[in-house]
Amino acid sequence: MEQKHLTLGTTAPDFNLIGVDGNNYSLDSFKDSKALVVIFSCNHCPYVKAYEDRIIKLQKDYKEKVQVVAINSNDETNYPEDSFDNMVIRAKEKGFNFPYLRDKDQSVAKLYGATHTPEIFLFDMNRKLVFHGKIDDNWKEPEKAKNKYLRAAVDELLAEKQISVPETFTIGCTIKWQND
Repeated sequence: MEQKHLTLGTTAPDFNLIGVDGNNYSLDSFKDSKALVVIFSCNHCPYVKAYEDRIIKLQKDYKEKVQVVAINSNDETNYPEDSFDNMVIRAKEKGFNFPYLRDKDQSVAKLYGATHTPEIFLFDMNRKLVFHGKIDDNWKEPEKAKNKYLRAAVDELLAEKQISVPETFTIGCTIKWQND
């Protein structure tokens, strides 16, 4: 499924999705955050699993200014591990400190042009895209990551500096699209 992702400077497409906590979330839910990190995620991808602790730490470290939100758009028919019920279990097991939302009809992933998990979209206070790509350059060994792209972009954004690396290629599993 070929699609174009959002380009830098584009306004974040709105959404209204249910979270594992039973609440619905939209962009307006995060209006007080100086930055919004939208991560397309899932339960089964080994790349996502490798990054979960780093995502939790990022939310903890920047909780006053930055909101992380993870969205699972994967097809649950062929990937039952990615069902809403299993999302609830995964969020509890890992202690997610950010909303984990279900994009059951995959419309939000299509609006963002997301193709992978984890795929990162960082938006500024005006919800303009300032960074798109991957978290860092070593998914297997976090302590060996030389380029922490997302953290650097967040730090630069909060310091009102130009984002030095606004885009990277995305690594991870492909989003599992429903068979139309």
